[in-house]
Amino acid sequence: MGFPVVLRNRDFNLYWGGVVLSQIGTRGAVAANLYQVYELTRSTVQVGMVGLAQAVALLVLSPLGGVLADRLDRRRLLQWTQGIALVVSAALAAVTFAGVATTWMVATSALLATAAATFDQPARQALIPALVPRDRLVDAFALLNPSRELAVLVGPALAGVLIAVWGPGAVYVFDAVTYAAMVVMLAMIKIPPLIPDKPHAPILASLREGAAYVRGRPLIWQLMGLDLAATVFGAYRVLLPAFALDVLHAGPTGYGLLSAAPSAGALIGSVLVFRLVRSQRSGVIVLISTAAYGLIVVGLAQATAFGVALVLAGLLGVADALATTIRHAAVQVETPDGLRGRVSAIYQMASRGGPALGDTVIGAAAGVLGPVGALTAGGLVPVLAAVAASTRPVVRGYSVVQSDTTKV
Repeated sequence: MGFPVVLRNRDFNLYWGGVVLSQIGTRGAVAANLYQVYELTRSTVQVGMVGLAQAVALLVLSPLGGVLADRLDRRRLLQWTQGIALVVSAALAAVTFAGVATTWMVATSALLATAAATFDQPARQALIPALVPRDRLVDAFALLNPSRELAVLVGPALAGVLIAVWGPGAVYVFDAVTYAAMVVMLAMIKIPPLIPDKPHAPILASLREGAAYVRGRPLIWQLMGLDLAATVFGAYRVLLPAFALDVLHAGPTGYGLLSAAPSAGALIGSVLVFRLVRSQRSGVIVLISTAAYGLIVVGLAQATAFGVALVLAGLLGVADALATTIRHAAVQVETPDGLRGRVSAIYQMASRGGPALGDTVIGAAAGVLGPVGALTAGGLVPVLAAVAASTRPVVRGYSVVQSDTTKV
């Protein structure tokens, strides 16, 4: 495969490094949020409230975040959102160390941090074309997924260690430090001000324009549907504290390892997809990976041994990376730059809002059916969605390689 040419770009490397470090902190903080609420309440339903807070912020604010990403300097917008998230993490660390943290404080922190991220994520995606040449966009987006998975691998594992030694407050302190590092790295990037040169339409008209573009592109909204089927109904992470502590008896360190295992698998999947992302069979890869994801979720629900659960969680990451990287790359290369922020925000409602909403749905379902029943039933949904999508040529016949320079 050789060394990716895009990694020889100084500004992309600075940006990529900042994103990885920031996401390590963010993913660690999410794992700490879930663990802290379960430790306080021993209730999977209340753990799901963290996901509900994230879902509310994502679904309500994502469209506005996309509009701002298309009309403001994207680098400055990123610096502001990182600064706000820094303050939120520092405040949660303070109340946690003081011993006065409550479930609603953790949920409010998750809501505020996710609210900042809804403005952050579209700008992050839309910034890439300013950092790399047009003919390297697909490569850049293919590299973003393994960087995210590296963060999800390291973040929860580190959170497990920090929780075991100093408690959740230490995770939040580390999170705040990573946000500060991202702000500094963004300042070091050498690019012109990223402000669009054409007049802006009113905000509502801009929102409608982005929504109309997605509605008129069956490939994009069908990919969103597959994403939602997997992330909403296969939302395993909300039940990991219960599995780790009450079923597998693995403690906080075991919880951290179990949370990180999908990302270890995703790194393997990302290496595979980097080779395959220009394949003529990329749409088929998405369908097969989505179905496999659902089947592995069902298998994880049945696991009673820590080693088996760890292996299955790793396989979840492989399947997720194969599907997610191709979906993200396809959405970006199919969208013109002037709409990229808004389309990224709409897609974010599925790719990030889905897991947050899924935490609520599966957490509540587990309160009625139990963790095993909830995950078993939920895992079958992405299988059925992939089978249904395979009967139509839109996704099945799609190839990223044929579209990677047509919409930039």
